[in-house]
Amino acid sequence: MNAKKKRHQLSKSDVIEQVPLACSDELAAVEFMENQRWGSTPACVHCGSVEVYKMVDSKTGKRNARFLWRCRDCGKQYTVRIGTVYEESRIELRHWCYAFWRAATSKKGVAALEIMRNCQISYKSALFMMNRIRFAMAPDANEPKLNGTVEVDEMYVGGKPRYKGISKRGRGTFKTPVFAAVERGGKIRRRIVANVTGETLKQAIRDEVNTQARIVTDELSVYAGIGKEYEGGHHKVTHSTREYVRGDIHTNTVESSFALVKRGIMGVYHNVSKDYLHRYLWQFDFIWNNRELNDGERTTRLIRVTEGKRLMYKAPQRG
Repeated sequence: MNAKKKRHQLSKSDVIEQVPLACSDELAAVEFMENQRWGSTPACVHCGSVEVYKMVDSKTGKRNARFLWRCRDCGKQYTVRIGTVYEESRIELRHWCYAFWRAATSKKGVAALEIMRNCQISYKSALFMMNRIRFAMAPDANEPKLNGTVEVDEMYVGGKPRYKGISKRGRGTFKTPVFAAVERGGKIRRRIVANVTGETLKQAIRDEVNTQARIVTDELSVYAGIGKEYEGGHHKVTHSTREYVRGDIHTNTVESSFALVKRGIMGVYHNVSKDYLHRYLWQFDFIWNNRELNDGERTTRLIRVTEGKRLMYKAPQRG
């Protein structure tokens, strides 16, 4: 498929055509979320049965004011909110639709202030939604490790230099170190690390990369020796001598992924707390890992991965 035809396909989406109405009408928003979550086969969130029906008002014949469903097998009532990050939220679903759409389609992220202005809700509510949506974007712990050619690098986020003339790598600063490994043509894994020592970074590589892979890094000395553990060995480019590409040995892919993070943090968020940085990294990774999807497909995937990821302030107590 040529690039022009591919771009045309990525720009077309039936889902995105439904978004404006879903963002302005509550009934349309509920039906939109139900369709994205369950498709044409709605199922009970309690027992999994497909023998379910919409509850209606006995006087008007319209849908129940709370948009309830009932299961014929277990008899329980439920809504599309149950078991998701927006369960127990009093924010209207039309605002959640807008937030999901913007979070799934904004390559550099979307600020809670923008959600606040466009939805005409409080900043607290907008931040509440975005924090939970980013939580839903967290990677699946059971995903296979990266394989093939894997580029590895590190970056520093936030903070200011403590002294003038310090290394641009972040030593002697309040910046937070972030490790990244990206499989060429595949997925990316990013995480906050305590430091950039050999012990820390090598362990991060072991956690994320299959032993059959080929590791590619820059000349940072802490990576020395990691090639012995991988069938493809360890290859590096020496940036200090202006060597950036040698055949197919380069770190351009992982560095370009960092560029998007930096542009998002500096241009959209301006500042990110270390306590929540990992959630912002989940957001950037979700967009990267689903880059082959069009905006509608990515929005649908995001809505579906919210299932089973309800975020609570503390663990519920059992009686």
